[in-house]
Amino acid sequence: MAQCVQSVQEFIQDSFVPLVAALCSEEAERLTRRNNLSFAELVRPFCRLTSEVHMRDPNNQLHIIKNLKIAVNNIITHPPQPGAIRKLLHDVVSVSQPAEGLVANVITAGDYDLNISVSSSEPDPVEQFLKLSQEQHRIQHSSEYSYPKWFIPNTLKYYVLLHDVSTGEEQRADSIYEEMKQRYGTQGCYLLKINSRVSNRGADEQIPDPWSQYLQKNTIQNQDSYEDYTVVSNKNTDHLISDGVESEIKDGLSNNFKTHPLQLDHPSGSLDSTDYMKASTSLQDSKKSNSGTPHGACLTLTDHDRIRQFIQEFTFRGLLPHIEKTIRQLNDQLISRKGLSRSLFSATKKWFSGSKVPEKSINELKNTSGLLYPPEAPELQIRKMADLCFLVQHYELAYSCYHTAKKDFLNDQAMLYAAGALEMAAVSAFLQPGAPRPYPAHYMETAIQTYRDICKNMVLAERCVLLSAEILKSQSKYSEAAALLIRLTSEDSDLRSALLLEQAAHCFINMKSPMVRKFAFHMILAGHRFSKAGQKKHALRCYCQAMQVYKGKGWSLAEDHINFTIGRQSFTLRQLDNAVSAFRHILINDSKQPPAQQGAFLREYLYVYKNATQLSPDGPLPQLPLPYINSSATRVFFGHDRRPAEGEKQAATHVSLDQEYDSESSQQWKELEEQVVSVINKGTIPSNFQPTQFCLNRYSDNSKFPLAVIEEPITVEVSFRNPLKVPLLLTDLSLLWKFQPKDFSAKHDGETKEQGTCDEDMVGTEAIAEFLINSEETKVARLKLFPHQTGELHILGVVYNLGSVQGAVSLDGLDPSIGLQTGKFVSNGLSVRGRQDLEIQGPRLNNTKEEKTSIKYGPDRRLDPIITEEMPLLEVFFINFPTGLLCGEIRKAYVEFVNVSKCPLTALKVVSKHPEFFTFGGNTAVLTPLSPSASENCSAYKTVVTDPTSVRTALLSSASSADFGVGTGGSPEVIQVPLPDAVLLPGASVQLPMWLRGPDEEGVHEINFLFYYESIKKHSKMCHRVLRHTAVICTSRSLHIRATVCRSNALGDEEGRGDNMLLFVDVENINTSETGVKEFHIVQVSSNSKHWKLQKSVNISGDKDTKLASRERAKLCFKAVRCKNSEENYTFADIVFGNEQIISSASPCADFFFQSLSSEFKRTHVQSHTHASQRAVKQTFDETVRLIQRCSEVDLNIVVLWKAYVVEDSKQLILEGQHHVALNTVGKEAFSFPQKQGFKKILGNSDWEDLEQELPETVLLKFFRPENTPVPARPTPEQLSNLIKTSLHYPESFNHSFHQKSLCLVPVTLLLSNCSQAVVDVMIDLRHKPASSEALEIHGSFTWLGQTQYKLQLKGQEVYSLQLKACFVHTGVYNLGTPRVFAKLVDQVTLFETSQQNSMPALIIINNI
Repeated sequence: MAQCVQSVQEFIQDSFVPLVAALCSEEAERLTRRNNLSFAELVRPFCRLTSEVHMRDPNNQLHIIKNLKIAVNNIITHPPQPGAIRKLLHDVVSVSQPAEGLVANVITAGDYDLNISVSSSEPDPVEQFLKLSQEQHRIQHSSEYSYPKWFIPNTLKYYVLLHDVSTGEEQRADSIYEEMKQRYGTQGCYLLKINSRVSNRGADEQIPDPWSQYLQKNTIQNQDSYEDYTVVSNKNTDHLISDGVESEIKDGLSNNFKTHPLQLDHPSGSLDSTDYMKASTSLQDSKKSNSGTPHGACLTLTDHDRIRQFIQEFTFRGLLPHIEKTIRQLNDQLISRKGLSRSLFSATKKWFSGSKVPEKSINELKNTSGLLYPPEAPELQIRKMADLCFLVQHYELAYSCYHTAKKDFLNDQAMLYAAGALEMAAVSAFLQPGAPRPYPAHYMETAIQTYRDICKNMVLAERCVLLSAEILKSQSKYSEAAALLIRLTSEDSDLRSALLLEQAAHCFINMKSPMVRKFAFHMILAGHRFSKAGQKKHALRCYCQAMQVYKGKGWSLAEDHINFTIGRQSFTLRQLDNAVSAFRHILINDSKQPPAQQGAFLREYLYVYKNATQLSPDGPLPQLPLPYINSSATRVFFGHDRRPAEGEKQAATHVSLDQEYDSESSQQWKELEEQVVSVINKGTIPSNFQPTQFCLNRYSDNSKFPLAVIEEPITVEVSFRNPLKVPLLLTDLSLLWKFQPKDFSAKHDGETKEQGTCDEDMVGTEAIAEFLINSEETKVARLKLFPHQTGELHILGVVYNLGSVQGAVSLDGLDPSIGLQTGKFVSNGLSVRGRQDLEIQGPRLNNTKEEKTSIKYGPDRRLDPIITEEMPLLEVFFINFPTGLLCGEIRKAYVEFVNVSKCPLTALKVVSKHPEFFTFGGNTAVLTPLSPSASENCSAYKTVVTDPTSVRTALLSSASSADFGVGTGGSPEVIQVPLPDAVLLPGASVQLPMWLRGPDEEGVHEINFLFYYESIKKHSKMCHRVLRHTAVICTSRSLHIRATVCRSNALGDEEGRGDNMLLFVDVENINTSETGVKEFHIVQVSSNSKHWKLQKSVNISGDKDTKLASRERAKLCFKAVRCKNSEENYTFADIVFGNEQIISSASPCADFFFQSLSSEFKRTHVQSHTHASQRAVKQTFDETVRLIQRCSEVDLNIVVLWKAYVVEDSKQLILEGQHHVALNTVGKEAFSFPQKQGFKKILGNSDWEDLEQELPETVLLKFFRPENTPVPARPTPEQLSNLIKTSLHYPESFNHSFHQKSLCLVPVTLLLSNCSQAVVDVMIDLRHKPASSEALEIHGSFTWLGQTQYKLQLKGQEVYSLQLKACFVHTGVYNLGTPRVFAKLVDQVTLFETSQQNSMPALIIINNI
C-alpha cells in the first residue's frame, strides 16, 4: 500500500478546497504563455498558504485556519461525459506506479469565487474588466448554461491586472491600478507584475521550476469542473477527479467555454483495450513533450514571491472575508428559523418551495431517491453553512449543521441529500480536534447503503467508501476497512473493483496479525480485474506481489496459475525476459497439471521464448529449463566403442558405457595396473602414476585431469529427465566446448578457442538430429567429440533446439507417448535454440580439521580432459574361447592381437589375479611344439606313443622353473606376451595360442585380464595404455583327489637305498550326469619334485586303464624314491596308464603345474611370514625342532591327468585335464581342494557332497579360518617317531624241535635308518615293558639274548644293521616288535627321547618238528 506523505486529516482537508474560477483576457493569457503556462497553471504551485489565517465565527470567536489551500481553474461550461471520466480514471491508473492511493480521493470541491485577469497592455483594461464580468454573469445566471454550478448567486469577483515588467510601462500600469482601486475597492483588485527576467541574461542562472511536479500530473488530468460545492457533496453524479490535484486547461483553450477538456473524439462512452493502449501511448508522448519544455523562463525569484503574495492577498482580503460574511448571513437565517413555530415554518417552507422544479436527474428517474431541491431552497441553506464551516476547518460547527440538515432531509425523504449529510457529518466528527466524540462509522455505513441501493449512484458510494476506509485505517481498523472495500466491488467496473480489491488486500497485510493468504488471494483478484480493465502493468504487479506469498509453499497449482498469468501479462507488455522467466518456473516445478495443460504451458513458453530470442539473434544462447539434466550422473568415456563378437571371434570386453560401475571391480583393475607398473619399474610405482580410467562417473576419482588421445572419440553421456506429461523433442543436440591448443612436446601454449564453425579442424562435434524424451521419462544421450589437436578441452554443456511433438495431447486417457519412436513423429514447428550448462559439484572434502568443520568441495574434472599425443591402440580378440569347463579341464584357444593405430606398440604384458587359469606356453620353443600324434587327436598336450613294456614304470624328464617364469624374481601374475620381435607394427596382427585350465572350484568365475602395452616413443603425459577383458567361465565338478605319503617298511630299494615311500592316491568322480560326462579315464599320474620321483605303480589290479563312472572311486598306489639329480631342476616322472605319454615337463602341463606351485608357495609364504617374529624367539631351541620336523616333511607334487568322455548332441567328445596335489607332510592327507580339506576330513566324502548342495558357499566359508598356531615349543611324538626309521628282518615262520632242544634261538636283524640330515644318538632298549597278563596270553613271551641296551651314533641318512637273537621256549605266534628305540640330536643338550617302535606288529610263528 502506497503510504501517503500526508496524514489522513491533511489528506481530507486537501480533498475539500475552495475552487476559484479564473477568467482571463486574451492579452493576459498571452503574457502567461510566454512562460509556457496558462494563468491557472502559473499560480498553481503557490496556492497553499504558508501562514495561519484568522477569521471570526458567528459567535464572534477567533478561529485559526492552518495550511489552507485553494484551487484556481478555468471556466468550463460543458459537463464531462461519463466515458471521458472512465478514460481519465484509466489514464490516471495507467501512468501511475504504484497504483495505491492515487484514486483514494474522488472528491471535487465546488466553485466559490471568480478571479478576473486582464493585462496592463490592453488598450482599455477597465473596459476589458467590464466585458469579462458581464460574460461571467451571463454564464452564471443565463438558462443557456447549466454548468458549472455556483455556490451562491452573489459571487465574489476579484480583479487582477497583469503587468509585463519587460515592457517597462510601469507608470501606465500603476495609473490603471489606481483607477481599479477607486472602482472596485482596495480589497477587490490587485496588480501582479510578472516576466521580470530578460531573455539575454546569463543562461547559467539556475531558477527553480515548481511547476514540473504539477504539470507532469496534468498530462493525464484535464480541466476540473466547476460545480456548486453543495451539489458536489450531494449529487455529483458524473464527475470523478483523482487525488484532489487540480488540472490546467490545455494550450489554446483558454476561453473556449463550450468544449470540455474531457470531451472524447468519438461519441461512444465506452473504451476497449485498444483505446486504452492508444490512450496510454498518447499520454506517454505528451508526458515526454511536457517534460522537455521549460516553464517560467521569463520569471525570476522575485516574480515567484509576487505570485505568492498575490495569492495571500486574494485569500486574506477577498476570499476569507467573503466566506465569513456569508456564514454570518446563513447563521442569522438559521437562528430566525429556530424562533418560528412548526406550523409557520411549514408554511414558509411551502412558500419558498413554490419554485421547486418537477424534473429529476437521470439517476432519479431510475430510482426512488426522492425530490430535488433548487439552489435557493431553505433546506439547503443549513447545508451550505455546514460546507463553508468545513472549508474553513470549523469542524465542530460543521458537524452540528450537517447533523441538523440530515434530519431535515430524512423528514422530506430526500435520500440523496441525507446520505451526503451523513457522510460529511461523519468526516467532520473525525476531523474535530481533540476527538470529543468517536467516529460514527454507522453514519458512513448508512450513507454507502443509501448511495448504492436507493440512489444507485456508485460514484458517490465509492467516494464514501474510500473516505471511510482511510479513516478506519488510520484507527488501525483494517478488517472493517477491508470489508467496506470488498463490499463495493461489482461487475460494472473492472478498474474500480481492481483498485478496491488491491486496497483491501493491503488492509489484510497491515493488520496486527497479518493475514498473508488473504492478502495474496485478494491481490490475485485485483490483478484479474486489472487485466480485464486493460491495466496490464498493474495486473502484472499484483500477481507478482501475490507470488511472493505463494512461492515455495507447495501450492503448485496456484503457483502455475500465477506464473502463467505473469508470463502472459509480461509478454503483452513486451517484458520478454520476465515472461520467459515466469513460464520457465511453470515448467521446472514438479507440475501436477494434466497433460493438456502442460502442453499449453510448453507451447506458450516456446512462443514467448522465440519472440525474446528474435530481439537479440546475435546474443549469447540463453539457458533452457527443459529437460532436466542430472549433471552428477554425467559419464565420460574415452575411446572407441567396443566391437561386437563375430562368430567364434570374441572381442575383449574392455570398458563400455553399458556397464554398471562396480567400486570393487574398479579397485581390482587399479591394483592390477599398479602391479604391472611396479614390475616394469623394478618394484616401485612412479610418483606421477595416474591409474587409467576409461569411464568417469560420480563414483570415480575425478580429482585429476583425465587423459584422452588425439583422434580418439570422447563420448559424454548426459542424463535427461522430462518432468512433464507431454513428450519433448530435442533436435540438433550437440556438446558445447572450449578448447585451448597446446603442443606438449614444444612446451608452448596456444590461444583458447570457443566452439565455432571454423573449429571443426580442432575438435569435431557429433550432433544428434532428433532426440525424443517421452512423458516423465529419464533418457540418456551419448554425444561425441573428436579431438584433432593436442591441448586442453573443456566441455561446457549441451546446445539443442527444444520443441514439442504435434498432437502430443492424449485423448480418452491414452498415453500420447505410446508408439512414438525417433524419426516417426512430427514436430509442431515451434522450437527454440538454447543451451544448458553441465556444472558438476565435486566430492565434499573431509580430510583436514578445517574441511570437517566447514563445507568445502573438491574439484570434479571429468569434463576437462587433456588431449595427448598419438598413442598405439591395441585390440584383442579371443578365438574358440570357452564359456564352460570342467574343473581342471585343459582347453586350447587362440588370442589375436591387433594394433589399430598408427604407432607401433611394444612391451605387451598381461596381468591377472588368476595366473593359474591360462598360459601362453613356455619361453623355449623346444617345449611348446605339438607332436604329430597330439595334433591328430586334437590334444592340448605334447604326447608320445609309449612302449608297452614300460607300462606302470616311471618315464623321467626334467625342466627348469625359470623356463616357465617361476623363480625369476618377478611377479607370477605379470606374464610377458611372446610377441614376434616384441613389437606389433601399425595395422599388424598376430595370433598366439593360449591354454586354459578350469578352476578347481565349481561355479561361475570372473577372471580379469589386463593387457599392458607401451609406445616405442616415450610421451610426457601418457606412458602406457591398458586394455581390460573379463572372462566369465562356468566350471562343473570333475574329479576329487586325495593323496597320502608314508614311509615304506622296505629298508632298501633296487639300488640299495633305504629312503623310499609309498604314495596312495584316491580318485573319486564327483561329476553329476547333468553335464553329459559319461566317464573319466585316468591316463597318467606324474610327479614333480626336486627331491622325489615316482618309481612305479604297485596296483594289484591288472587293468591297464582306470575308468571312473559317476560316483565311482579308484585307489592307486605308487612307490616313490629320492632323486639323484641336483636340486636346481625339477624331476618329472610320468606313470602312464594309456597308450600315450603326456610329456608333463612340457607346455601346457608344466605351465599349469608351476603356476599352481607358485600360488601354493605364495599362500604358504604368507602364513610363514605371519610367524616370523615368533620363530625369532629361542632360536636355538627352534632350530632343533625344525630339524626334527624336516624328517616328516616331503616335497612331492602329484599331477593326475585324465580324459573325460562327453556325449553332446549325439556326438562323443573327449575332454582332457589335470589335477594337482601338493604333498608336504608324511602321513598327512592332501587334497586337490586345499581350502575345503578340513571340512571333508570331518564329514567324509558322502556327507560333504550333500552339505555342498544344501548350504550356500558363504556359510561354508565360516568354517575355514587361517591357521595361525605358532610353532610348538616341543616336537610332537608323531614328529619324533619319524626321526629314526626301524625295520625288523626275520623269517615269518621258524621250525624247531623242542624235544631235541628246549630253547629255540632265532636270528633277527634290526635295521636303523636316520631320516634326518643330522647326526643322531640312538639307544635301543630290549627290555620288555611291564605288560598285563592278557597280553602275555595273546602274544606269548620270549626273551632277547645278549645285551639289553645298545648305544649307537648314526650319521645323516645312514642305515645301520644290528644283529639280535630271540629265544623261545615253546611253539606259538610271537610279536617281535618289542625293542624300544630312543634318539636325540648329538649337538643338542635337551633330550628328545621317545619310543621309535613301529606301530605295525612283527609276528613270527614258531613250529615244533
